[in-house]
Amino acid sequence: MITLHGFAVSNYYNKVKLAMLEKGLAFDETLNWATKDEATLARSPLGKVPFVEIDGVPVAESQVILEFLEDAHPQPALLPADPVARAKVRELVAFLELHLELVARRLYPQAFFGGTVSPEVIEATRKDLRRNLDAFMRLAKFSPFVAGDAFTMADCAAVVHLPLLSMATRAIYGEDWLAGSPSKAYLAMMKERPSMQRIEADRKANQAQMASRPR
Repeated sequence: MITLHGFAVSNYYNKVKLAMLEKGLAFDETLNWATKDEATLARSPLGKVPFVEIDGVPVAESQVILEFLEDAHPQPALLPADPVARAKVRELVAFLELHLELVARRLYPQAFFGGTVSPEVIEATRKDLRRNLDAFMRLAKFSPFVAGDAFTMADCAAVVHLPLLSMATRAIYGEDWLAGSPSKAYLAMMKERPSMQRIEADRKANQAQMASRPR
């Protein structure tokens, strides 16, 4: 039995959830707002979500969880059989998360949460994101999936991270930096998948729940 801990507004939570839905796995969900209580820290030492419990054994970090799912439940596959093709999928995931999502995350306090980001950080992020986005577009295939003709782990990452990049650049720089790129048609296609429709419905419900939390 797998229990997924976290909250459905989190892109990394939804990355893991999407992989489990695509694999047709049975799993439970337990709401955790990334609290730092002892019960959470005992299972996720930094208090980060998502984390899973696999027959009671906790495992944290979204990519580690996806690799476990592929090892334990290899069909349907989220990695190609060829070792080089597998490496290219992992390369895309690493690029999306290290060079796009984590860089764009510098903007999130102002883009999404009513905070402010210094002009220096906004300008430095502009340069980094422009360079990194151009590089990502050299790697991505969008034919029709991110890594090629099959749904892979790279799609589990891309479909939850790229919309945040769009929203953050539009909020901070007044322009959606993905506009006009193949990613727009890709994201529209992905919205038609039943797994993504489940993800989006649960995200909206959790967003309303988050808005009503005491502050």
